Amino acid sequence: MISSSANRGVKRISMKNVLSIILGGGAGTRLYPLTKMRAKPAVPLAGKHRLIDIPISNCINSNILKIYILTQFNSASLNRHISRTYCISDFQQGFVETLAAQQTPGNLDWFQGTADAVRQHLSLFQELDVDEYLILSGDHLYRMDYQDFIRRHRETGADITLAVLPVGEERASSFGLVKINDAGRIDQFSEKPKGDPLRQMQVDTTRLGLSTDEAKNKPYIASMGIYVFKRKVLIDLLNQHPDHTDFGKEIIPNSAKDFNVQAYLFNDYWEDIGTIESFFNANLDLAKQPDPSFSFYKKSEPIYTRARYLPPTKQLECHVSQSMISEGCILKECRISHSVIGIRTRIETGCTISNSLLMGADYFQSNFEREGDCNRATIPIGIGANSEIHNAIIDKNARIGCNVKILNKDNVEEADREEDGFFIRSGIVIVLKDATLQDGTVI
Repeated sequence: MISSSANRGVKRISMKNVLSIILGGGAGTRLYPLTKMRAKPAVPLAGKHRLIDIPISNCINSNILKIYILTQFNSASLNRHISRTYCISDFQQGFVETLAAQQTPGNLDWFQGTADAVRQHLSLFQELDVDEYLILSGDHLYRMDYQDFIRRHRETGADITLAVLPVGEERASSFGLVKINDAGRIDQFSEKPKGDPLRQMQVDTTRLGLSTDEAKNKPYIASMGIYVFKRKVLIDLLNQHPDHTDFGKEIIPNSAKDFNVQAYLFNDYWEDIGTIESFFNANLDLAKQPDPSFSFYKKSEPIYTRARYLPPTKQLECHVSQSMISEGCILKECRISHSVIGIRTRIETGCTISNSLLMGADYFQSNFEREGDCNRATIPIGIGANSEIHNAIIDKNARIGCNVKILNKDNVEEADREEDGFFIRSGIVIVLKDATLQDGTVI
């Protein structure tokens, strides 16, 4: 029987000998232009957090305090966020550190894949006295107690354990799928199959503990890209197969015959937010009441982020519904619905914001509380008076003039207008970080 993350109240186990390795991902092309000036794990989330806060918080809540983050693209803001946010006491023998790709006398290449990223820093990881390596991704939204995961790994004597998710047919072809035997051991893999190969990967997921109805709707088992390895197994696999650069496509599928590869069921909310559309929808879902799919309001398992000590938000005769408003904002006689408003956002009189994500600003401009004025030499950071924004992402420090309309009335699905300060992806308008839209602009 496969263990489930819903298994609570079980005696906690020691995590002192576990090293967490969080993969920062590649260039983040699917999240471009949000990754134009930052690493994928540094993309803002939920108004005040960043994507990397999710796996790090899961580690801390699971008492895993040895954490490395591997990155190679636009890592400056990520490094800054990590250094300012996560300072683990020396008495706890823990750390949270970023490791960037680097050229060495023995290797002149960038990371070639997930496994290669770990391989390039393997000598450093071997210096630590740990028994297991926990491999995580930096662009997933979920809450997991990794102690349950590692307990399952130890109880089954597994060499490798994968976290798996039951999914329906509409999502299955987007994942690497697995089949398991009665002991929970994985004996078959298929990477993003379609057609007949997809249907051949169907399993009776009641064996995982799902109800009959739920199993009917979710007849596939998807790998979540979350793994735990025995120390020696990972070291040997990476050293013996230098041509294998990816965990999900090469290392793990080729290990099933010779190693005990087990599955761990995670039947809870999990979202790969690696695309603009999934990122946008996941953020707006947070504002849903009363039951968002994921909640930041959980006392026992908080999601940590940088403490900024910002003042409270001021709302001056505003109408706000189904929205999240971060701290340090000034909102003046505006209407906001089903939106997420990031830190230090300024919205002037007469604006309407709906179904949108505003990431806010990195700093306060002088005279932040000033009266709105459309007769000025320079457009300030924020949203100018009488502007209307719908179905959009406004990246940090953007300057939106007065009487701007961001509506995509022509329902354009894809557009690259970098010279004008915006892109359109899946019908969502993305205004670039630090961009300026002049008064009266219509998109």
